[in-house]
Amino acid sequence: MRIAVLLALFLFGFQVSAVWGLSPEQWFEEGNRFSSEGKFEEAVKAYEKSIAGNSLSPVAHYNLGIAYKNLTQLSQAAKSLEKAVELEPVNMDMRVTLGNVYNRQERWADAIAELNIVVHRKKGDAQAHGNLGWAYYNYKKGPPFKKVVILNLSRAVELFREDNLPQAAEATQKILEEARNKFGHSLIQ
Repeated sequence: MRIAVLLALFLFGFQVSAVWGLSPEQWFEEGNRFSSEGKFEEAVKAYEKSIAGNSLSPVAHYNLGIAYKNLTQLSQAAKSLEKAVELEPVNMDMRVTLGNVYNRQERWADAIAELNIVVHRKKGDAQAHGNLGWAYYNYKKGPPFKKVVILNLSRAVELFREDNLPQAAEATQKILEEARNKFGHSLIQ
């Protein structure tokens, strides 16, 4: 009995030390596994351990931001995504995700700044156009950007339809109709 207990403790200790000895890449893979299973709290912990070992990995910061976004911890998500964009400023997917988080935080000017970069550098991104239209629609610290709202939402609807995403196209179409009603139907049909 005593030998069995000692053997169990030894094996448990071996498993714990093996887990604690993971490399940043292995922690990153663990984070991806947890994310794919919908275990976002565990994913956050794994990505943070990956970043602790390699703080210059933009994709680890990006995935951490997405995990935080899925947990609706938007401040943490924005912080992680900002770091990802800082490390890899040419990655437009990171900027779209950051713009989306800014929209959810109602940080309209920040969302507009990020999403404008995307729509001008990555042609045909439906999500970027839709999020940009939404940010301009809600922006109140300047003149109403009526045409920009309508143009971006219209483009998003077109692109969602081209990408065979009918639910996204329909949802964006509703916002577009709301904007047209608000700004007047004579504005860009």
